[in-house]
Amino acid sequence: MSNHSLETKKETHELEYGGSLGDVSPDAVGTGGLLRNPKILGITALATLGGFLFGYDQGVVGNVLALQVFGADFPRVYMSASIKGWFVSTLLLGAWLGALISGPLCDRLGRKRLIMYNTVLFLLGSALQTGAVSEAYLFGGRFVAGLSVGSLTHVVPMYLAELAPANLRGGLVALQQLSITLGILFSYWIAYGTSHIGGVRCSELPYTGPLSNGQPTFDAYRDVPPGGCTGQKAMAWRIPVGIQMLPAVVLGIGMFFMPYSPRWLVEVGRDDEARDTLAWLRSLPPTAPSVMREFVEIKAEVLTVREIRAAHNSGKTGLSAFAQPYVELFSSKANFHRLAIGCLTMFYQQFIGCNAIIYYAPTIFAQLGLDPNTTSLLATGVYGITNTLFTLPAVFLLDRVGRRSLLMCGAVGCGLSLIMVGSLIAAFGHDWPHHRAAGNAAIFFVYFYDVHFSYSWAPIGWVLPSEIFNLATRSTGVSITTSTTWMANFIIGVVSPLMLENIAHGGTYFFFAAFAALGFITTYFFLPETRLKTLEEMDAVFGAKTSSEDKAIADRTWRDVEADELRRVAPSA
Repeated sequence: MSNHSLETKKETHELEYGGSLGDVSPDAVGTGGLLRNPKILGITALATLGGFLFGYDQGVVGNVLALQVFGADFPRVYMSASIKGWFVSTLLLGAWLGALISGPLCDRLGRKRLIMYNTVLFLLGSALQTGAVSEAYLFGGRFVAGLSVGSLTHVVPMYLAELAPANLRGGLVALQQLSITLGILFSYWIAYGTSHIGGVRCSELPYTGPLSNGQPTFDAYRDVPPGGCTGQKAMAWRIPVGIQMLPAVVLGIGMFFMPYSPRWLVEVGRDDEARDTLAWLRSLPPTAPSVMREFVEIKAEVLTVREIRAAHNSGKTGLSAFAQPYVELFSSKANFHRLAIGCLTMFYQQFIGCNAIIYYAPTIFAQLGLDPNTTSLLATGVYGITNTLFTLPAVFLLDRVGRRSLLMCGAVGCGLSLIMVGSLIAAFGHDWPHHRAAGNAAIFFVYFYDVHFSYSWAPIGWVLPSEIFNLATRSTGVSITTSTTWMANFIIGVVSPLMLENIAHGGTYFFFAAFAALGFITTYFFLPETRLKTLEEMDAVFGAKTSSEDKAIADRTWRDVEADELRRVAPSA
């Protein structure tokens, strides 16, 4: 096979496997493209169980916090807004730390192994929560599970981005968000079903708590009969918390049979395995021109980064080598642009208010006039269905219309919805029973917000950071951006119950609407479109400047790697 024959196949390769084409066949993206790549689709379905675990915990915690039997078992958590916030956020703090330390571990252990190790950690944390008999077990289990969840949300999108062809990368990584929403959906309905075990109330004693909508509420200190809760059973909260261990087991076992990332294999010198993995993923022989070219792109980038680093940092080892990706992220304008975009996207994903609503949906619906014991939990389940259904358009549209337009449309829709909810609360929130139509309108706009968030900031928050960094900084960059979303998530989890309880006249919703506006502005002015670009092309997308010496190294490395590949297949050509 000659160099010319490899070049003549470039156009076909770009169409099928993600070169920088402005337009591709409709069958190559969206549903058609996904169905033409069943192996990648299957790997994605398994790996995104890591997102399912996160989503399930997101959804289940809000429902558990609304159960009276949970209040009887842990009255301080149930009754105190600040402790409730810390209960939610302990997992998020662990996730922040897990994401931050995941970068170096990911490079050392590999994406596949790190996913498997994290499932073991998640099982330990879940078991501690399920069997908790004191707050120490409860909070400790949430922190341990958080370490795992944070690491999984770092490594899974990156693993998928490195396996997927560029024309499907957006949709496949968006399946991570779909899996998160499915986790939320399952948790809502499982928790709603188990909330009826033994009844929906702790006992038939009269309530003595503060008034809500003109009626006294449950007081976990005073409304529990001697001997504990005599109505609703402890299984009402332990079962939904414990069920999340099942998908973790499936993920851990299933990853034994999944491939390593070809890019990581090249990094650690396992070239033959990387080439064979690429061929298997693309359902083509290793000598296919498209597979050869993709392998050349990956290996040339790995060797180029290695040689340029050696030239710039001759003799540096130990801490300097460990710190090199961090130095590159902050010393290069193009790399810092990528880091800023990734962190801001993750920050806005949280500060537009999504998880404040998810974590405290039963509380929010109760504040909007629904029965806190039954109807608000049902409304929360419907919210989960909406969340899941409207994530699907992102899977099909991200690689058709791009990231920018979806983010801007989502910011407008979320912002307007939040303003409407806040305005209705300010005008009628003091007396929902006499303004039922206004209450229903507020609930409608909560759902309308969910629609716009689900196809935009929710999935793209995971897609962008996983694809914008080059190989030299990808693991570290994604680690930092993922830790950003967890720190923002942690802050939201702590302050949201306090804001909902103490800020009058819908101010919480206006607060989140302001960040939706900032998200629109940031996207419009600072985010380039990354649709259909290969991971190796992101330097050009973000305007990375290359010195003549570095460019010479890159050109020479590319020629050498390509020549080696052509020599390798020459006998069979």
